[in-house]
Amino acid sequence: MSGPVWGVASGIRVIVTGSTSSPQNDTIWSSMMQVRKVDKREPLALHEQVAAEIRRAIAEGEATPGERLAPAIDLAAVMGVNKNTVIRALHVLRDEGLLDFTRGRGIRVVGTPQRSAVLLKIDELLAFARRQGLHRDEVIQIMESRGSTGLASR
Repeated sequence: MSGPVWGVASGIRVIVTGSTSSPQNDTIWSSMMQVRKVDKREPLALHEQVAAEIRRAIAEGEATPGERLAPAIDLAAVMGVNKNTVIRALHVLRDEGLLDFTRGRGIRVVGTPQRSAVLLKIDELLAFARRQGLHRDEVIQIMESRGSTGLASR
């Protein structure tokens, strides 16, 4: 590929640029979101690299709440991974509260990096509480009682 390749996939304009001889330069744009090819030599799992790249684009404002992402197959083609790897990464980001999957509307950005960080901490807290023998309802009750006493705001 020597110059930009323009295409339309499912109503989203996709611009792919880069050179096949230099995989680090391959990029995909969906609106203003630029996603780079993953490095298969890194020890981090491929789906985690894909999730990190999309997370970075959201954190840097390249993909904003309400924006629709390119289809997984298009992201996969440019990032040099299997479509299922991208789908797995998208599920991780959905679970973090950054993305929403709606049939017929595609995958949209719904969260912010700050919300994602809070949700991750909540998941860590719930996992820790389970290891300590507490149930979800008990953790919620503890959080509510601390919030009402003002201790949580310190």
